[in-house]
Amino acid sequence: MRTTNNDKRTTKLAVLGAGESGVGAALLAKAKGLEVFVSDGGQIKEVYKAKLEAAAIPFEEGGHTFERILEATQIIKSPGIPDKVPVIQEAVKREIPIISEIEFAGRYTDARFICITGTNGKTTTTLLTYHLLREAGINVALAGNIGESLAEKVIENKYDYYVVELSSFQLDNMYQFKAHIAVLTNITPDHLDRYEYSMDKYAASKLRVAQNMTGTDFFIYNADDENISKAFQSNAFGGTAVPFSLQGAEKAKITLEGQRVKVNLPYYEGNVDISESSLIGKHNQYNTMAAVAVAKLLSIDDAAIAQALATFQNADHRLQTVGEAKGVTYINDSKATNVEAVWYALEGIKQPIIWIAGGVDKGNDYSTLQELAREKVKVLICLGKDNEKLQQAFGKVVPIIAETTSIGYAVRLSRSLAEPGDVVLLSPACASFDLFNNYEHRGQQFKEAVEKIVLKNNQE
Repeated sequence: MRTTNNDKRTTKLAVLGAGESGVGAALLAKAKGLEVFVSDGGQIKEVYKAKLEAAAIPFEEGGHTFERILEATQIIKSPGIPDKVPVIQEAVKREIPIISEIEFAGRYTDARFICITGTNGKTTTTLLTYHLLREAGINVALAGNIGESLAEKVIENKYDYYVVELSSFQLDNMYQFKAHIAVLTNITPDHLDRYEYSMDKYAASKLRVAQNMTGTDFFIYNADDENISKAFQSNAFGGTAVPFSLQGAEKAKITLEGQRVKVNLPYYEGNVDISESSLIGKHNQYNTMAAVAVAKLLSIDDAAIAQALATFQNADHRLQTVGEAKGVTYINDSKATNVEAVWYALEGIKQPIIWIAGGVDKGNDYSTLQELAREKVKVLICLGKDNEKLQQAFGKVVPIIAETTSIGYAVRLSRSLAEPGDVVLLSPACASFDLFNNYEHRGQQFKEAVEKIVLKNNQE
């Protein structure tokens, strides 16, 4: 089992944030005999309180007791907490090490990590990779930003591999952790407020997924992505680079020829049929190439991969077909909270589109969507409290534009304007917090509104 010199000195831990990752880290610390205290500036959900109480782990909520936190020999910080908060600033002044739950969990297992990050596509790629490995009979678990604590899974330590989705916030506080296989899907502007509005710093954060690698470790990355190409210093990289490409990049080891993913690596060759996959769009071709590459690096045969691709179902709110009525297909892409994600959705759908978009704008530049909208979008329904920017961007591009603050009305209006063969697409390009709790709430409300239409259609 891995240990570090830090482990021997770390006898008193403070965990900041009592969500999935923080509580998981606290439970692992308790299981390893460490003294641990949990502090959350907000209110802790009852399900997490119950776990802490059952393990007799002391905790506080609604604020931070600096004195107690700063007694720790190490602090585990939940990824949602920015470095600028006062308790973190004070810990830095006192030179108390601050790490992530993933870094901490990695110390207590000899399992191998398959780590996946990227601005867009990381969740789909993570779920697909996990599905391919599990269907092949590999002893694998799913963890990380997908919503399951790696630390809590490591307590039992019964898996050979972990497929771990990582956000940039999680990567920022990982230092000695090493992935055996790392995947980087793409890098586009997002969360730049956490990186001093610097793309270079954001890209450097993403590339931490490939830190500490040696020659027997593999870094699978998108060779068509300009930001990755600019940031990745291959001459200083210790692992084995595995670039993939749809655009014919000369150095690519993973390519797509028709409906087959070609893998061209020493000892790991493949020719995988992906024609039965339900994933749509160019972005999902990239995601599929990355997941297939991982499977081939674990020596899964081509036929087994193709069979598993045919049974994969993507996560909710990610280009998810939620209903069909009178020849109109309704697609929930509520997770598309930035322009890049919407571009992939519009590009991947071949039918005429009634597009529902809007919410809290994150400084979006809609110009990259205008040509696709002109070609494919027949109606734009703006769903938000402030739709002026959307209307300005697409007023001369889309024939019909409407606006509403009701998702039920947006779906009903879509139904009245749609013709057989059309797609009604919820792909907002914006955050959800003006009208909804989060993107899941928005997607669920859309799904429920569509279900009413499908039910009514079935009764007619």
